[in-house]
Amino acid sequence: MSAQPSAQLTVVEHPVLADRLTVLRDQETAWPSFRHALFECAAILAIEVTRDLPVLEVEVRTPLESTRGVRLSEQVVVVPVLRAGLGMVDGFLRLLPDARVGHLGMARDERAHTPVDYYSRLPPGLSDSWVFVLDPMLATGGSAVNALDHLKSAGARRLGLVCLVAAPEGIEALSTAHPDVRIWAAAVDRGLDDNAYIRPGLGDAGDRVFGTL
Repeated sequence: MSAQPSAQLTVVEHPVLADRLTVLRDQETAWPSFRHALFECAAILAIEVTRDLPVLEVEVRTPLESTRGVRLSEQVVVVPVLRAGLGMVDGFLRLLPDARVGHLGMARDERAHTPVDYYSRLPPGLSDSWVFVLDPMLATGGSAVNALDHLKSAGARRLGLVCLVAAPEGIEALSTAHPDVRIWAAAVDRGLDDNAYIRPGLGDAGDRVFGTL
């Protein structure tokens, strides 16, 4: 199944990102190296994702004179989808140390291939923040749609989804359910198999990042 064109999808093209994604795909990559490569991918994606954040012009004084500069003008919130999304948080916080962090926990029902909620903890001020959902894999789109439903119910208005690998099925599901939400991905893969795993994919990101294989 080929990816459907989507105005809300940005596939981030960067040679270092592509290199690290290959490390993540490799079955021989041990979990410490997987974790570090995921951190590096998230840091690169964070730069692209924040490209259009609003800024406020300010005046500062260098050691030599006064000059004009800019500061980010609005709050950023990152929300990893547990567990795998946790592996992307530090990459974003390296760039955005003042960002708030929320958490949404969803387990996968292996029979129905649908998400099952088990945890939610979100910071205040979602309605006035830029909110980025972090999840390495966009497969069926069920977890992403569920997370965005939850965040919109909690007041979030400016939302984006950041992933590493996306399947066309997940892109279509999210685009249908949340056409206002932008998606950033490092790659769009071929599609899903009968168990709803992304092919070629990179395996179970949660198990690989935390060494629970």
